[in-house]
Amino acid sequence: MSTLRVTAEVLTIHEHPNADALELAQVGLYRAVVAKGVYRTGDVAVYIPEQAVLPAELIEELGLTGRLAGGNRDRVKAVRLRGELSQGIVCRPRALADVDLEQAAKDGTDFAERLGITKWVPPVPPTMSGEVESAPDLLPWVDIENIQRYPDIFAPGEPVVLTEKLHGSACLLTYVADQDRVYVSSKGYGAKSLALKEDPRNLYWRAVRGHGVAEAAAELAARLGARRVGVFGEVYGAGVQDLTYGADGRRDTLGYAVFDVSAEIGGQVRWLDAGELLEGRLPLVPRLYEGPYDSERVLRIATGRETVSGRELHLREGVVIRPAVERHSPVTGGRAIAKAISPAYLTRKGGTEYE
Repeated sequence: MSTLRVTAEVLTIHEHPNADALELAQVGLYRAVVAKGVYRTGDVAVYIPEQAVLPAELIEELGLTGRLAGGNRDRVKAVRLRGELSQGIVCRPRALADVDLEQAAKDGTDFAERLGITKWVPPVPPTMSGEVESAPDLLPWVDIENIQRYPDIFAPGEPVVLTEKLHGSACLLTYVADQDRVYVSSKGYGAKSLALKEDPRNLYWRAVRGHGVAEAAAELAARLGARRVGVFGEVYGAGVQDLTYGADGRRDTLGYAVFDVSAEIGGQVRWLDAGELLEGRLPLVPRLYEGPYDSERVLRIATGRETVSGRELHLREGVVIRPAVERHSPVTGGRAIAKAISPAYLTRKGGTEYE
């Protein structure tokens, strides 16, 4: 999940092809539906992204009472309005009437706290929860930003790798070599340096034991001379999320696929190529493309049918984009890594969004 930032942005306005009273305001590569004539290209307004939870007074001010997602009708979610995908909300809240939005856009000011906007946290089903313990040696996963919000993470033509993004639940495993110790966690618990105590009923531990992930991490630590190895995989199947890929999370056919690897070598944590290190040893997320970066190609590949099952059983969630050679990004201030999500996935009916 990406970080939540509510910022002032310079808009590009496009015609709405199916509605005379509406237009499309572009922020990055996102487009949000707005009333016609309110904004012009070059204007600055506040952009509230998907997964933002709004306070009641702001919802009322924006005229969105009862129109947002979630049980409390307070969460921003992608929708189609007159046939066009609308992602996020473009507005000028009264609470910021005294703010120089043009300067705020230049400074990258985050207005989330001032507007009382928080980030939506997915619920945790019992099978993904359990008794936890402190795990200061756990290697955490990182938030991945959406390429549509930050299109400059990659330069045109830069060599990149696209892997399929799976709709499951992230399983974090850390093997600590000098303790011969294994920690298993979820993304949420991992962010708090907490690990789940082993329980045969727990979804993540079932996946780890069923696929020999701990043993593979130990082998990798020995091969690399690493003190710690982190193996990050997606657990999926029926009972995990609504997209199953032909697997069943309630049985031995629980699905698992590695999407990333990190290792502490010589006191430094490095991100490594999971395919290069674990091909043939553990299941991997499908690699869909290797070649020069092109935003239109990335968004096109993000759509379509899943390839995990080999049977195209349902739609694809999207893709994860990485440089061919791991590097730092001045845009994100961390890893150069991003995601692109399928519009069909965002607007599907009856979808689940657990941790």
